[in-house]
Amino acid sequence: MSAEQAVNNSTKDYVLSIDNGTQSVRAMLFDVSGNLHGLSRIEIEPYVSAQPGWAEQEADYYWQAVGQACQQLWQQVSIDKTQIKGVSVTTQRGTVVHVDQQGRALRPAMVWLDQRLADVSTPLPNPWRSLFKLVGAASIVNYFRGQAEINWVAQHQTEIHALTHKVLLLSGYLNYQLSGRFVDSVASCVGYLPFDYKKLRWAAKGDWKWHALAVRREQLPELIAPGELLGHVHAAASVHTGLPEGLPIIAAAADKACEVLGAGAVDESIACLSYGTTATINTTRSKYLEVTRLIPAYPAAIPKHFTTEVMIYRGFWMVSWFKREFGLREQQRAERLGVSVESLFEELIEQVPAGSMGLMLQPYWSPGVREPGLDAKGAIIGFGDVHTRAHIYRAILEGLAYGLRQGKEQIEKRSGVPIQRLRVSGGGSQSDAILQITADIFGLPVERPHTIETSGLGAAIACMVGVGLQPDFTTAVQSMTRAGEVFYPNKENHALYNRLYREVYCKMYQRLQPLYQNIRRITGYPK
Repeated sequence: MSAEQAVNNSTKDYVLSIDNGTQSVRAMLFDVSGNLHGLSRIEIEPYVSAQPGWAEQEADYYWQAVGQACQQLWQQVSIDKTQIKGVSVTTQRGTVVHVDQQGRALRPAMVWLDQRLADVSTPLPNPWRSLFKLVGAASIVNYFRGQAEINWVAQHQTEIHALTHKVLLLSGYLNYQLSGRFVDSVASCVGYLPFDYKKLRWAAKGDWKWHALAVRREQLPELIAPGELLGHVHAAASVHTGLPEGLPIIAAAADKACEVLGAGAVDESIACLSYGTTATINTTRSKYLEVTRLIPAYPAAIPKHFTTEVMIYRGFWMVSWFKREFGLREQQRAERLGVSVESLFEELIEQVPAGSMGLMLQPYWSPGVREPGLDAKGAIIGFGDVHTRAHIYRAILEGLAYGLRQGKEQIEKRSGVPIQRLRVSGGGSQSDAILQITADIFGLPVERPHTIETSGLGAAIACMVGVGLQPDFTTAVQSMTRAGEVFYPNKENHALYNRLYREVYCKMYQRLQPLYQNIRRITGYPK
């Protein structure tokens, strides 16, 4: 750090964002203009599988990684810690931790990727059972019950269920470790819990979710709105992280909500695409709106706001899958040439024309409750003798963009508001080729935010408001977010993609669904 930078830093105020994602834990320092002044990353093992389909991780493993990330950050930056005015936490969604009265985890955390299912053979009591059958929602409710981690634990680990004092999401667990209080952000509540998404609070006493889930109200944490005080860093957490004791902890939101905020997508006409492990398209609204019937809108990182999310569950996991299974040549060549492997994958994309010579991919490689349904599988069609690995790779990227474009049209149809601009976050946003494909398929300008760390920036925005360094969320977003490079659609490519999307992609799922059902009937997969 230069002497001039040191002088400038001496007059700055900062907040710390802790971002516990699926593959890493990051500690980041942001200033009031949204500039990143320090980042420390600790790579983590996403999960371990004791049995096929299980995805678990020791809860303390996350907390240890948080401590390592913070301590490593202090070695990298030279600031007076009194300049740090607050800390906020954002985490992966839907990872569940059962703890005792001292906040100690009673079993490994069940990671959001876990595929085990609880038994749903015992019906809900009436009138709920009859009502859901009448409105055609019985399968959705059973999916909710079966996916709920707390139900599986109650059925298969009765002793753990009996000892459980609190059921926390990973965000709540880390907030407890920092503050010593069982408290979490309203905007982190995305999971199979008795949460009222419309009213942004735990479900009312008579709500059907209390009959569907094996949890009591007193086992859930207190909820605080984004931008409000959760607590203060206590002595043990101060030693563990190096954060000053007594530092305010401000409620932020789950990682996807923070990404949307950090990308500045707070206007209904701007959509945020998240090119992460799960690919999503989101807009922010002040009014509750279900894009898919009976599937809730999630809490936004702005108080009393909602995100109209459509997701592709495996999303950019498919890109990682391709690189792992078919990318050895690029990895070896990158080592030989001393270049980044990502640059060689960029070359792979550019070897193939728009449309991948007719190779079309449907990106639903994991079934879900949202469209597509429980029978869905992935598909690649249109193979010919001209196709290579490069065509497959580009077809994956195009298929993801087609799927998210379908989500865009779904949001527009339900909201009545046209989406005019796109902002892209997540690991995929670093690729110029991917952003150009996105612009060409959507036919819209695609903006790369000024920092890739949009989830950390979103948490920092909430923190800035909470500690009074920004007066409100509107001002904070205007001051702290901005577009970097903008990618404009190529008219010829868009015309080609438009025909492929309308005439092929939009018809694939409907025509393949009967075959998916046959596959499931014959093989039993997916369950």
